[in-house]
Amino acid sequence: MPVSEHPSNGHGQTSILQGGGDNRRSFWDHFQAIGVSGVLFGANGGERRQFLFALAVIAMLVVAGNVSNVLTVHHDAPHYGFFKPILWEASSAITLLAFVWIPWLALRLAPLRGQPIWRTGLVHAAGIVSFTIAHVAGFVLIRNAVYLAVGEPYGIAPLTSEFFYEFRKDALSYLTIVAIFWVTGRLKRTETTQAISSVGPAFVDIRDGARLDRVRAEDILAVTSADNYVEFVLSDGRRLMTRKSLSAVEQELGSHGFLRTHRSWLVNAQRMTALKPEGSGDYTVELGALNVPLSRRFPEALSKLRSGRR
Repeated sequence: MPVSEHPSNGHGQTSILQGGGDNRRSFWDHFQAIGVSGVLFGANGGERRQFLFALAVIAMLVVAGNVSNVLTVHHDAPHYGFFKPILWEASSAITLLAFVWIPWLALRLAPLRGQPIWRTGLVHAAGIVSFTIAHVAGFVLIRNAVYLAVGEPYGIAPLTSEFFYEFRKDALSYLTIVAIFWVTGRLKRTETTQAISSVGPAFVDIRDGARLDRVRAEDILAVTSADNYVEFVLSDGRRLMTRKSLSAVEQELGSHGFLRTHRSWLVNAQRMTALKPEGSGDYTVELGALNVPLSRRFPEALSKLRSGRR
């Protein structure tokens, strides 16, 4: 979460973690355990907010376009009335928004920077085909169901011609959606960077029972989960534990350059000294003498570490 939302410790320094935490696991912890959320959302609250903001922008554009299409059809072919054009456009909009996660997921698997061009191309080509299939199948099912309910046949064109007609439009929609996600992601990172620079050095309060340790965020090399606790690995060799979930710590430290590289690890990207491939798409992140795993399930973290983006 942005630093500007964090409470101050009274000395002009931001204290990021407050309270002792607990051992409750959120939905995103369980989702992370099956290895999906690291690819889709990174279990990062800021990224989920960015996704929802981009989704709202996409929804407004879709609604505006569909209203325009309904009015155009009604003007050019008034014998259809309003019911059928509204059904056609609404069914298309519903399925498009229902599967907007496909371009989002493809962008996370193959970011537009920091990846080989061939890999980016293959991932997004598969994304366009998958998006078109899902979109066409979805609106055809909805239209058939509504037409059946009112006792009319839905005269769909042959599947091959319908698919390739829609493919051209859906390819453009897919690329537009990817562009919106990319732009909103860049804006979010810029906003976060400006927020960090405006509040000065960040401190972390780490509670273990009655004991409170206050450390600079920049002095934390990595954070790892340990049963119902998380362990902070510090640059001076200390290891401090507190009762908290790793996903909660990620939400609090994500705006300070910490990246989820494994379902059990966060790393301070600014302290990385080397990145070593381990085969099968996995890596080891070296932070001085500390080695942390980087799973292939977290491609955006790999991209950011390679490119130096946070």
